[in-house]
Amino acid sequence: MMVSGTSTGGRVSSSNSPAEPPSGGGPPPAADVDRALLSALARDGRASYTELADRVGLSVSAVHQRVRRLEQRGLITGYAATVDAKAVGLPLTAFVSITPIDVAQPDDAPSRLAHLSAIEACHSVAGVESYILKIRVASPDALEALLAAIRAAANVTTRTTVVLSTYYENRPPL
Repeated sequence: MMVSGTSTGGRVSSSNSPAEPPSGGGPPPAADVDRALLSALARDGRASYTELADRVGLSVSAVHQRVRRLEQRGLITGYAATVDAKAVGLPLTAFVSITPIDVAQPDDAPSRLAHLSAIEACHSVAGVESYILKIRVASPDALEALLAAIRAAANVTTRTTVVLSTYYENRPPL
């Protein structure tokens, strides 16, 4: 989203010169600029404040202030590198659905499984299963060992779906 205008103390003002028709009511609402910043950072967390300023039409200092406020409000929770799992020796991805063996046992599977680093994500779900785990391992043998560790640690049954190929993942929500 590009906003035309110049920055004045963190605010955007529109140009209404004869060469430029009015933009239809002035600058976009602050929420639109924040959303554009969130979208840009979700796609490239290493974008410089200068690049972000160009994308949203604000000054570098105004973008810096807005990003800091987005962090303080908890809308930006961190910055991370995206690692190529295959390149680091983890080519096998699978989704493992888990169901407690004893329905009376405490619902503490996420904490019981937190020590298993091959589990990339743990989602609580509605349906027959209680949780779906996204895992990455080196081989079918490693998958088999991980499934045994999951069953033992959390006292659950498992149902596994192995990923054959991935067309996209980690898409930003904005």
